[in-house]
Amino acid sequence: MKNIILFALLFVGSLEISAQESSDPATKAILEAMKSKVEAYENMVVDFSLTIAFPEEDPEIQKGQLKLSGDQYHLNLGPQTIISDGETLWFYLKSRNEVQINDYVEDEDGDIMSPKDLFKIYEKDDYIYALVFEGIEKGKTVQKIEFKPTDPDSEYSKMRMTLDKGKKELMRVKAFGKDGSRYTLNLDSFKANADLSDNTFQFNAADYPDVQIEDLRN
Repeated sequence: MKNIILFALLFVGSLEISAQESSDPATKAILEAMKSKVEAYENMVVDFSLTIAFPEEDPEIQKGQLKLSGDQYHLNLGPQTIISDGETLWFYLKSRNEVQINDYVEDEDGDIMSPKDLFKIYEKDDYIYALVFEGIEKGKTVQKIEFKPTDPDSEYSKMRMTLDKGKKELMRVKAFGKDGSRYTLNLDSFKANADLSDNTFQFNAADYPDVQIEDLRN
């Protein structure tokens, strides 16, 4: 799957949810309620766990943190840091002490490339979705929504989103790869309207002594 690190950037942006003929209108209403709640936040800070599992291999668990404000985000995940102010994208590799700088562009192939892109699957005809479960899980009433790609050549067989029904909040997203891989992202903690500094969504080379800079902007 293309750059699974960016799969972690899944939370929210502004969108128009369009129910396809084969999607469930009631599920659309659930998604719209979650969207409305999140859009009211000025920003979010989320600590999360990303579990990556391949057949016949031990799962790998990575811990990370995402700070998000509109189109701007700052993601720390293991040896990588990804920062965007909505116009420029900085991709920092700790092992090489190198940062790659790119213009921020929307991905034309439908891959999940920014925090709001996961929600764009509702805007397009790429997926159909439906509520597949509602019940108690670890003392909470949860709702599970599955998304299936309409493209038979998609790398995903499906994605499953788990929500806290009472809070109208995202709890977990799981992607099922056709190669048997599984990517599960759990939200461990969530804080809305945090006090973020002005330079949160900028890469400051002074904070990374002797950093190698590769500017790939046009």
